[in-house]
Amino acid sequence: MEMNLLTCTVVVEDLTKTGDVIKCTPYKSLSLSLGRNEFNDVTLRVDYGKKDIKYALREIKLFKKFVKDGKATVRIPDRNIQFMLSNCPPDKLMMFLRTMHTKLEVGKQKGFISDRKKLLSERQRTFDEISPLTMKDVHTVHEARAKELEKDLFTPKGKRKRVDDNKENQPPKGLKMARKLVSVVPRSVIPVKLSKEQSSVLEAVSRGRSVFFTGSAGTGKSFLMKRIIGTLPPQHTFATASTGVAACHIGGTTLHAFAGIGSGRGTLEHCVQLASRTQVAQQWRKCKHLVIDEISMVDGEFFEKLEAVARVIRRNDQPFGGIQLIMCGDFLQLPPVTKGKEKVNFCFQTKAWKKCIQMNIELTEVRRQSDKSFIDILQQIRLGRCPDYVYTTLRATAKQNIQRDGILATRLCTHKEDVNQINEHHLQKLNGESKLFISTDSDSVYTQQINGMCPVPDKLNLKIGAQVMLAKNLDVQKGLVNGARGIVIGYQKDNDGYPIVKFRCGMEEEIKPIRWSFKFSGGNISTRKQIPLKLAWAISIHKSQGMTLDCVEISLSRVFECGQSYVALSRAKCLDGLRVLDFEKSCVKANSEVLRFYHKLDLHKRMMQTSMGDY
Repeated sequence: MEMNLLTCTVVVEDLTKTGDVIKCTPYKSLSLSLGRNEFNDVTLRVDYGKKDIKYALREIKLFKKFVKDGKATVRIPDRNIQFMLSNCPPDKLMMFLRTMHTKLEVGKQKGFISDRKKLLSERQRTFDEISPLTMKDVHTVHEARAKELEKDLFTPKGKRKRVDDNKENQPPKGLKMARKLVSVVPRSVIPVKLSKEQSSVLEAVSRGRSVFFTGSAGTGKSFLMKRIIGTLPPQHTFATASTGVAACHIGGTTLHAFAGIGSGRGTLEHCVQLASRTQVAQQWRKCKHLVIDEISMVDGEFFEKLEAVARVIRRNDQPFGGIQLIMCGDFLQLPPVTKGKEKVNFCFQTKAWKKCIQMNIELTEVRRQSDKSFIDILQQIRLGRCPDYVYTTLRATAKQNIQRDGILATRLCTHKEDVNQINEHHLQKLNGESKLFISTDSDSVYTQQINGMCPVPDKLNLKIGAQVMLAKNLDVQKGLVNGARGIVIGYQKDNDGYPIVKFRCGMEEEIKPIRWSFKFSGGNISTRKQIPLKLAWAISIHKSQGMTLDCVEISLSRVFECGQSYVALSRAKCLDGLRVLDFEKSCVKANSEVLRFYHKLDLHKRMMQTSMGDY
């Protein structure tokens, strides 16, 4: 990703010295780039097409409240101008602003050349591309901030004196924070480097190819999908998923809500009629990039209908109406839901798939598990195999004691009715009063729909001693990640009384409400604010997709779908944190059509590698 170049919609505003707008000029597309001039100043170059203007930066003001929506404003006070940016790829925008701000702050530490010296200089004007952001840059700025904070804390304000002599010789409360700041490594500043496989997917997407990428559990599919979404322009990108929970993870909506054609089981004419409703049709016509996560759980017939509807509504005979498709999933995990004894129809079996998808890429590097023997066991199960060593190893886990500090293993169940019964039973067994946390939903009309998408319920009942699970990443470095489990040990002593949880990793943390956003058909947005916890004595295999659990107990006696055993087993981070109660070889199932599809993928990959080796 180029961190020093940004192309987006820009409104250029000329300002008075007091900040009032005197002239406003909109541009549908402008390129902004970061570099250094002949004096090594951080310089913003704005390319207007026929000309470009360079601004040597000494001070900037950034307004980035809506940066996740691809919007921000850059103000240059000493030049009385500001640039209002929109429809920027969010990740690119974030890194562009971060690079500009950090490099400028580093420059301030070194000092600027005076304007007089610049005027007298005979240096030839230059503009060189700025170097990438480094951890050294980040640390320089970080330490400078901490020192500035420490300095401010010791600077007397007016003639105010301390009343309490005992406090006089103690460092101010904020000083500890200032000193601590220096030793803390800033997080999420420089993006995690992609693997070679992941980079090839991102490159294909950036070239406008319609791609499907797949891989076993733990190969970083969800991580890569979020990175891809962050590189695409928000106004023309629609992030969707086959299930509400998966849609929530990528900040999108369900594919059914986007498509607006109901179940898709009606005639094509009826589906087109439904999609022709004003708001739905506007979405279809606006869309240039359609992201579909967990495509493996989308019915093939529904996918065919979507492709046909896209061509009709967009009045475009190209595959999928000219929309670029970015799809992800693992067909060896959970299949599409069918009624009764209907035969499963996978998307890859359709004519629409063959017509639309230009690249199929399989990720093979497993990142969730590090134990090679456990990775091998999971790969065997994924492919529907259960050799004797796999059977023996998994049967032996039934005797493992994986409880720690009173935190029990989470039981994965095949049926959600069992989940509710187990969680309710354990909660009732606990002594003490229960405490109810009710969500704040921005629009109660959507509450039931949100319940199907949000990982946390609208009503959360807790007691001291309750086994709970985090439903969102709070602090990756501390181990407070989605799926981290713990036990409620108390409540904060204030009006809100938020729960305090002791996690299996040893951390004790007060868990405060956070906000989730949900997109519905027609572009409507609703939010839910709730404690990011759910009861964790049991969870369904369907709801566990995408999670990593440190301590899990599995009952596979009622497995009824291909891939279900694999999904359940692959939630475990390691073999030591896994207990399988009733494992039999008959639990291992993989669809023969899917195995043929993956065999072709593997064959194609090996043929490509062989042909590349001939050059």
